[in-house]
Amino acid sequence: MAVIHPPFPSVPDGLPAGVVVRACDGFTEPRWAGRPILWLTADELPDASGLWTRLYGEREKTGLYPLLLSGLSGDTTRPWLAEELGFVPVDDVDEVDPGEALAELWAEYLEDDGPSGAWPGLAAPGTMAGDPDEEARELALFLGEKRRVGLVPVDRGADALAMSGWDGPCNHTNAIGDLAAVVRSWEDRFGARVVEVGFDTLNLSVAAPPATVEHARAVAAEHYAFCPDNIDQSGLGLDAYADALVDTRCWTFWWD
Repeated sequence: MAVIHPPFPSVPDGLPAGVVVRACDGFTEPRWAGRPILWLTADELPDASGLWTRLYGEREKTGLYPLLLSGLSGDTTRPWLAEELGFVPVDDVDEVDPGEALAELWAEYLEDDGPSGAWPGLAAPGTMAGDPDEEARELALFLGEKRRVGLVPVDRGADALAMSGWDGPCNHTNAIGDLAAVVRSWEDRFGARVVEVGFDTLNLSVAAPPATVEHARAVAAEHYAFCPDNIDQSGLGLDAYADALVDTRCWTFWWD
């Protein structure tokens, strides 16, 4: 029996021309292939941040979370229009313990090179130094030139990573649901908001960053498990990377 997928929700009035993208066979379970997962503008927009800001303010009314979308080496068709997207149900993200997910990645990729050679556990929550929504808007204004804008039918940015079928960290892990659960935890503990997603990049605004080096080192351990390339290919050791996280309002991730 053929799987009947629900239609994509109606998008707000007054948007530029756009297209609905479906989950691709080979990037997700067969039962999800063909499911509508993402609406995005048909073209790059010269003022993508302006549209993103409007849609971000309307997200609770529309039930659609906006993303600024960049691409591979400036080509915003990849992955968004190149049949490179899968789908992870939000229910799967609900089942993930972020601390356990990071501990598994730490054990696999850091092995004995980290502090004490053991997963140090989740960092304590940060103290709000700004309004999370305002921090997100400011980051969008900084990043938003010449991007596409996408809409995903979820309540929070972390879930948009799963629902949209993004596979940017595939050289690190294919468990996007696990990483989405980690970003959920960052939303709660650090006032993080998903703003921009690229082919293999991710930009989060942060309203409650670590304010001390000690706290930043605990956060840096999470970043290493989440995205080892941030440290391994930056020329920085874990301590130097942690120093740079103190009071930083944007967390940028890149997977080789």
